[in-house]
Amino acid sequence: MSADIRLLVGTKKGLFRLHGDAGMSRWSMDGPHIEGYEVIHTAAHPARPGTFYAAVTHPVWGAHIYASRDSGGTWASLAGVPRHEDDRYGTDLKSIWYLAHTPDGRRMYAGIDPAGLFFSDDEGETWQPADGLNDHPTNVSWEPSRGIFAVHSIHIDPADPTRVWAAISAGGVYRSEDGGQSWRPANTGVRAENLPNRFPETGHNVHRLVMHPRQPSRLYRQCYNGTYRSDDGGDTWTEITAGLPSDFGYALVTDPADPDTVFQIPESSSHLRAPVDGRLRVFQSRDAGASWASVSRGLPQEHVYVTVLREAMDADDRAPCGLYFGTSGGHLFAAPEAGAEWRMIAGFLPRILSVKAHSISEGR
Repeated sequence: MSADIRLLVGTKKGLFRLHGDAGMSRWSMDGPHIEGYEVIHTAAHPARPGTFYAAVTHPVWGAHIYASRDSGGTWASLAGVPRHEDDRYGTDLKSIWYLAHTPDGRRMYAGIDPAGLFFSDDEGETWQPADGLNDHPTNVSWEPSRGIFAVHSIHIDPADPTRVWAAISAGGVYRSEDGGQSWRPANTGVRAENLPNRFPETGHNVHRLVMHPRQPSRLYRQCYNGTYRSDDGGDTWTEITAGLPSDFGYALVTDPADPDTVFQIPESSSHLRAPVDGRLRVFQSRDAGASWASVSRGLPQEHVYVTVLREAMDADDRAPCGLYFGTSGGHLFAAPEAGAEWRMIAGFLPRILSVKAHSISEGR
């Protein structure tokens, strides 16, 4: 490991920056930035080092996108926000849930609540609706899940920016092959125990969708019922829940260097939404979900009743990768070498909503 790490940690009361040395033994923190706002998601500009975006919401001032040009030191609100023009869901914008750029950075996508996908070709100053998804004939099967009704987990193929995936909670995963103009459902093989049809085309409550950056057709998803893998870009899905202590959870990340390595934090049930048996455990699979093992050394193993939310876990791009996650109780954990041993690096933050890791080259 030769690079330092910067974490952008979004909380219910603002954004915090943590800087860790290459060995992850010393950490410093500043913030809160964007003080008082809920920071739901952050994203780095792929072509402009040090440029970051944050999707935020405030109970009084509403939802906005903030940008930083100095690695998160200062932030300013963008002029435009993605929102529905009509009153189809009773409100045009409740919150912004996800931001994603095409590999060249020329287009930014945003997923919002109530469920909608939008794109901007002018750095977020103006936004256009992705009508092919927002008005998809199957949207009659979409409905609010507990807490949100949003488009989230937007991924773009690094080798083909016209190939885009988006997840809707609750609605399912959809894929576009033409830059977001048209979309088709991508849910074959996924259970939906809460619906009359156990394997419906759409209507799924997707908690998180991840795409492997080196093998974009390899996708993983954590749903209301089970964890799944796709090897064909979402055409079909194989359930890989066996070996996990629960089929429920939110946090799911891959090792950026290895499409067969995936990490997950299972939770007990949709009712309790806490670690299974009160034990805070991270599970790892090195064989694309065929088997799982706990990699939880250093984590508390009794009477833990926090939640790790969908954007609150991340992996850095080093080899072996470092892992990071934050809890609803404000605990922030880090582990070098793919979860070999965990350490709490912050313990009194507000409710943690999002965690993003960025490598910092030596000398910068």
